[in-house]
Amino acid sequence: MNSATLKILCRSTLAVIALAAVAACSSGSGGFPQIANPPPFDFVDGAQLRSRMHQLAFEVQRLDVALLAGEENDSYMQSAIVDSLRNIERLADVIREDELSVRHTFLQDDMARFISTVSRARMSAEGSSPRYAEAARVTGACVNCHQVNS
Repeated sequence: MNSATLKILCRSTLAVIALAAVAACSSGSGGFPQIANPPPFDFVDGAQLRSRMHQLAFEVQRLDVALLAGEENDSYMQSAIVDSLRNIERLADVIREDELSVRHTFLQDDMARFISTVSRARMSAEGSSPRYAEAARVTGACVNCHQVNS
């Protein structure tokens, strides 16, 4: 055999071996046995959580508008602020108790603190001489948590 024929024969043999190896690996039969089952992974797209967070953000925005809009002794302003704080407290409690919050550790840790801030703000705003300093902190609590956890 001459060297050109030998080269062609070697290349052809290598090509057949490579094709056989690829076919054996990709047949999908057997392979390596699975030693353990993977842990369950429940992926949640978070649409429901985002929806509630958007509702919460809307109420916080209403609270900001109410804080900026009126005079300090205005009863309409007081009722608007208290209503917003009640809605924020209710929505935050729903988010905290929701099964989705189990998968979000930041919600588990920070939401109880946020609800406490909102509760203090509501109690301060409900009084006969309302104080709104705590209500202004509610927005800051949202911003603080989202900046830290993002």
